[in-house]
Amino acid sequence: MVVVVIGIIRAHNLFAVVMLGGIYSFLLATVMVILDAVDVAMTEAAVGAGMSTVLLLAVLHLTRAREAPLRHAPAIPLLVCLLTGGALVYGTLDLPPFGKADNPQNQHVAPYYLENAEAETKSPNVVTAVLASYRGYDTLGEVAVIFTAGIGVLILLSRRRRREMIVEDEGGSKHDA
Repeated sequence: MVVVVIGIIRAHNLFAVVMLGGIYSFLLATVMVILDAVDVAMTEAAVGAGMSTVLLLAVLHLTRAREAPLRHAPAIPLLVCLLTGGALVYGTLDLPPFGKADNPQNQHVAPYYLENAEAETKSPNVVTAVLASYRGYDTLGEVAVIFTAGIGVLILLSRRRRREMIVEDEGGSKHDA
């Protein structure tokens, strides 16, 4: 994943950046499968590696293939990224060890879900019971956000197409709007 990120940073061809972004999302989905978060992995594969890549390719079709030259030194954005990353790593230092059964997140509602999910929801799969029943509103909210973002992108893309068609109709040939 680090190699893919370095490739994204160093690439100037936007098509390569979009493809590497899709690869990164696919690798992240693989990591989520390894961490036994299959529901998150499926979402990452569908939204991150699938839909985002397709939408970015559609946007790339309407723009240039190479990034614009920098107008300033990248030192300030790099410093902000490093400080933010450092703060996030520092924030994880007090977390309990990963995967321990006695960690607080495993003692709160997880035992209740494991014991009562099948009887209360009639679903033999605990993950499905949690996502569809216990956290149904949360899942509905996530789907609504993804749907709204997709509709927003489609609206933005259709505006550009309409502008190009109007310019083409007025001048007899296609010009950039």
